[in-house]
Amino acid sequence: MRREETVDHHIKSAWHAIYRMYNQTALKSNFTTSIGFVLLNIDSHEGTPATKIAPLIGLESRSLTRMLKNMEEKGLVIKRPDPNDGRSVRIFLTDLGKEKKAISRKTVLDFNNTVREAIPDNKLETFFEVINGINQVVEDEINKPILDHEEI
Repeated sequence: MRREETVDHHIKSAWHAIYRMYNQTALKSNFTTSIGFVLLNIDSHEGTPATKIAPLIGLESRSLTRMLKNMEEKGLVIKRPDPNDGRSVRIFLTDLGKEKKAISRKTVLDFNNTVREAIPDNKLETFFEVINGINQVVEDEINKPILDHEEI
């Protein structure tokens, strides 16, 4: 099977193209797509527990820790103790962080609208069914019991 015939090739190619497009917009406003995704997952009013952000965007907690430190240095976020859990930290957006979050949100919504104008609803419904099916296959594979080498 050629690379172009594999499911993961098409998903990865589309994601990389989208990511590059988002990054061009983000760089014009002096931040990155990765930072934009983090900003989009922080509640603008109540903040968000730091431990909740990494799973929302598919990052390792170590990577998120470095990114949050960088974002704090850039004045995008501040960390405060969680009033509900003294062991935990909440991440809050600064005014600059809210501004960059608004840019990120607009970029995502604009792209979404452009796709919806270019692709008929029935094809998008089929796409969502297929991508949800692929996600389910991935989850099933992840949760498959690992066979002991003696059982093989």
